[in-house]
Parts: sequence; C-alpha cells; structure tokens
Amino acid sequence: MATDDFFRSRLDQMIDLRHPLVVLASRMPWTQIEAALAPAFVRKHREGQFIEGADLFGTTLEIAGSNVSNVSMAGRPRLPIRLMAALLYLKHAFNLSDEELVVRWSENVVWQYFSGLDYYTPTLPCDATQIGRFRTAIGEAGVEELLKATIDTAVATKAVRPVEFERVIVDSTVQEKAIAHPVDSRLLEIARAKVVQAARSVGIALKQTFIKEGRELRRKAGGYAHAKQFKRLRRTVKRQRTILGIVLREIKRKLTTATAESAAAINHLNSLMARAERIRTQQPKDKNKLYALHAPEVECIGKGKARKPYEFGVKASIAVTHKSGLMVGARTFPGNPYDGHVLNQQLEQTAILLEGTCKTPKQVVVDLGYRGVDADNPTVQIIHRGKYKSLTQQQRRWLKRRQAVEPAIGHLKSDHRMDRCWLQGSLGDALHTVLCAAGYNLRWLLRAMLRLGLKALFLRPLCLSLLALILRLGSPTQICSAFPGSIGAATGVAG
Repeated sequence: MATDDFFRSRLDQMIDLRHPLVVLASRMPWTQIEAALAPAFVRKHREGQFIEGADLFGTTLEIAGSNVSNVSMAGRPRLPIRLMAALLYLKHAFNLSDEELVVRWSENVVWQYFSGLDYYTPTLPCDATQIGRFRTAIGEAGVEELLKATIDTAVATKAVRPVEFERVIVDSTVQEKAIAHPVDSRLLEIARAKVVQAARSVGIALKQTFIKEGRELRRKAGGYAHAKQFKRLRRTVKRQRTILGIVLREIKRKLTTATAESAAAINHLNSLMARAERIRTQQPKDKNKLYALHAPEVECIGKGKARKPYEFGVKASIAVTHKSGLMVGARTFPGNPYDGHVLNQQLEQTAILLEGTCKTPKQVVVDLGYRGVDADNPTVQIIHRGKYKSLTQQQRRWLKRRQAVEPAIGHLKSDHRMDRCWLQGSLGDALHTVLCAAGYNLRWLLRAMLRLGLKALFLRPLCLSLLALILRLGSPTQICSAFPGSIGAATGVAG
C-alpha cells in the first residue's frame, strides 16, 4: 500500500491510551453529532448573475457564480464536522480564545486524537475565524446538540445514573458582555466618533467633526469625576451632548449627498445615528438605556451583590443534577425577566436534552427567586425554603444541597469563559452560554473517566486475589465460613 503516511507513526502509538481525554474520545457519540449538524452545511445551488462580455463576435452574456457545467461554485470543501465540534469542546473546556486554541491544538497530540486524526499534524487545524463561522452556522440548536452529547456520554459510561435526572437544581446568573463600564461621557464621545467615521465612509463631507474638542472633553470628564467635581462634570457632559447633536443634524441634512453605492453602508449609518440619538437623549432614570453603541442588547441587571451592585449583560439560567452536578440545561433570557417566569422554559430545554435518557425532571430545588410559580409548572414539584414548614424530612435534606449550583456557576465563569461574552448580538449570548455548559460537562466527564479508571485499577488486583482464594479454598460456602465478616460474605455472593 503506497501512502505518504508509511513512515509516520499513528497517534494511538504515540500517546497514553489511558489518558482521560483519549478514553473519552472513544465514548463520545461522534456519529450522532455529525448527523445532527450536517444539515447546516449542505451545499446550496447558486443562481448566479449575468455579466456582459465581448469576443470576436460581439457582446455576449456569461453567467458568473452559478453551479453550471457540473462545476460547483459553492466554495472549497468544508472541514470535518468532528474536528470543528471537538475544537468547540476544547475551547470552552480549557478556557482558550480561538487564536490560542488552534495554536495549542497543533502542538497537542492528545487533542488531535480527540478530534479524530490518525496522524500528528504540525499545522493549524483551521483559521481562527472559521471557528466563529462554524459556531454561527450550527446555531442554537447545534450547540444544544453538543451539550446533549455530553449528557448521553455520561449515561453511556455509567458516570451518572438516569434516575438522577429526575431531581435538578435551577438557578440564574448574569452573563456579562465584553463592554466597558457605561459612563455617559465615554458613550457620547464614542457615538460622535463612530458616526463621523460612518459618514465619511459613505462620502458625506462634514463642516465640523469636533475631533479635538471631543477628546479634550472626554479627558476633562474623567478628571472631574475622579475629583468628585460633579458640577463641572455635568457642564462637560452637556457640551458633549450638544456637539453630538450638531453632528447628527448635519449628517441628516447631507444624507441625500451620500455617494456610497452600497445600500448596506447607508443602512449602517442610519442604524448608528439612531443609536447615537438614543444615547444623546437618554436620562439617568430611563428604563431602557443604551449601555454600549455596538451592543444594544446589553441590559443592566442588579442581583443584590454588595461587591458588584450592577452587572451589564444578559440573564442566564443554569440547571444541574442534584446529586452529581452534571449540567443539564443552560440558556439566556433577554429582557431581565423574573426568575420564576423563566422556570418553565428552562425545564422545557432540560426535557429536550434528556430525551435520550427517557427521564424528565420531577423535583426542582430552587431559591426564593422562584416563588409563586407552582401553577405554571404542574408537572414538577418545586422545593424552596419558603415552603420549609410543609416539606418532609427527605425534601429538607434535598434543600440543603441547593447551594451546590453556586460553585458550578463559579466554575462556568472562571474556568469556561462565561465571565465575559465576546460574541455578537443576542444569538451570540445564547450560543456562548450553551457552549460554556458543554465545556463544563467535558471537564466533568474527564474527572469521571479518571475516577472510574482508578476504581477499576484498584478493584482489579483485589478481584484477582479473591479469585485465587476461591480456587484455593474450593467453594463460596467454605469462604463464607472461613471469613464470617463482610468480606467473606461478599466473596461468597460473588462466587
């Protein structure tokens, strides 16, 4: 057999096959993952467009960008789905950016084996930007399939019993957006700079851009705020509002003179102007304030924390199993709704993820933020300390473990990239939350592989010694009579 891999060693001959990630690579349902994600990457037919050309016989029409002559114009072949899915798992399991991920993957033979490669590849698996495009292409349903695969693997490896899925703990947190702290003077200066830049890109010549004055006002505002000179600060911010209004009105007057041929550039300018006007006119007590020019979906959420009274992002709900702490649900809820009002939707997602186990949650342990929603969730029993007097002794024991979800949320934020979301829009918030949960479950599975492997290594010599004892003594009855304790009885039952 002639192949360029004849003189190369296979990865399974270079690595320790007892490594938890190597063991997990053979337990993950890769076929199920590929079948679920493949429809998002089906090649689509392009109609193309007619372009005029000239030859010896005069003007001709040619079709450009279409699938004609049995030649596909859909682009180069896609990368393997297993490779891209494995990259998403590794990214959130080990808290890496896209750029760091592809570099470390090219150096780590165990990661390459987990991704389905047979031979070591020193090159990068893909460009870092392709990971983001893959994530957007599979959408929220696709990343939920990745989370569901980790749950199915936990059941298949017997790391968790299916009966544990009947009792879960649900809690909410805030997934913060990667934005600067929203200060009025900074928002006004950024709005002015971005609107001026967009106006120039479409060919609008402005009489005044206030670049120098805007920077000076921003510097003064920072100094006045630090010195607590609030009267001067208010006067500076007022001037910033004024010059932003001057720029916006001039752009509106000259919008008809725009020379840009692209409608997308004009739409981008109109969108920026609408957001800038919203920033200019919003007041401190407004309900729907804009906290970032590039991320209008960001909300101000107060969770009652003394060290951080307000967080800027989106509310996220997390569900973990009551006993083992496996994550069985994670989703975002824009609009900062009341915790109890989103419990039904969270349990709906959990039930979908647990379809392969034939189990659904029956008891939900929550905090006092979920009071008063028993009628909206008739199929589950909601347990919180507001019902303490009416709870049974068993339910009170269950309630003592409600705090187990708090370290899980802490690990999500510190170890799996949930502390700041860098993805764009509300869709990015939703994708990021589910992927963080998938990364958490992957690390959970790695610990389970190690735990189960150590248990097997510990029990194997014990079983061999007991087998030798059985062969020497004869029958299980003689062993039980020789060792009347628990070891002899257990050996007799095993025999």
